[in-house]
Amino acid sequence: MRQKAFTLAEVLITLGIIGIVAAMTLPSLTANYKGNILYTQLQKSYSVIQNALQMMNNEEGFVAKPGSYAQREFIATYKKYLLVASDCKSDECESRYEKDDDGNSVMTNNSQNYKTYNNKKMKNQYLDDGQLILPDGSFIMVQNENAALDGTILISVDVNGIYKKPNRWGHDLFTFQIMDDGKLLPMGSDGTKFDKDEYCSATSSDSINGIGCTYKALTKKDYFKNLPK
Repeated sequence: MRQKAFTLAEVLITLGIIGIVAAMTLPSLTANYKGNILYTQLQKSYSVIQNALQMMNNEEGFVAKPGSYAQREFIATYKKYLLVASDCKSDECESRYEKDDDGNSVMTNNSQNYKTYNNKKMKNQYLDDGQLILPDGSFIMVQNENAALDGTILISVDVNGIYKKPNRWGHDLFTFQIMDDGKLLPMGSDGTKFDKDEYCSATSSDSINGIGCTYKALTKKDYFKNLPK
């Protein structure tokens, strides 16, 4: 009695089809997996920096808000309520300075580590008033503006660390703002400093594009599936 079996040609054709389907779906699956990780890390970082702020307010006896700390003074108190693996001072990890042709340090505000949301050159003037690396590798950068201006206090977090890609605002770098009532809101929320579309746009050429993406990253279901290349 003859037994039915697949021919070699049929097996090869089937394997070829499987290979094509895998090649088509694997990038999407990989992107979704990475996006899920970043989303989880963002939620964790939000919780960490918010809890530290709440503990600080309770211990210090007043609510931290714009103008309540002199320029670059907020971080000295805030870091007491975080587990800190490395203190990068004001800008020793993510610097505002570049070397000119003569080897002199010149303040340019050009980031050496980060790009904008749509992968353009990024300015880092909102990341230079205190920088901390936590034990899990996440990297906190503070903007503590002069009270004579508007006293803005921003807390930005690279959720997977400065030494791990993609190092782009709105991808793994996210910014939060301490509001006038002391609440910590994700940047891009109504009333925050950068709540316009140009600060989270796939087409904007703004040098801080991505700073306003945090609210969308936390609230839009498909946010991490649609990040610009």
